[in-house]
Amino acid sequence: MKISKVPRVNKGECISCGVCVDAVPAVFRFDEENRAEVYDPNGADASAIQEAIDLCPVTCIYWDEEE
Repeated sequence: MKISKVPRVNKGECISCGVCVDAVPAVFRFDEENRAEVYDPNGADASAIQEAIDLCPVTCIYWDEEE
């Protein structure tokens, strides 16, 4: 069994600041409600995604484990 980590956004905490979208537009975008979402978890390497996680002012982006 292989477990990998994928980025997730807690949309209930997102303040639509755009930091993640600006930092890694290949992974994050805004949804219809102007909340950040992950649309391509494989769009960038883990270090770029981690940078977006670290830059998020409300820490609503996190790693989730997937089997």
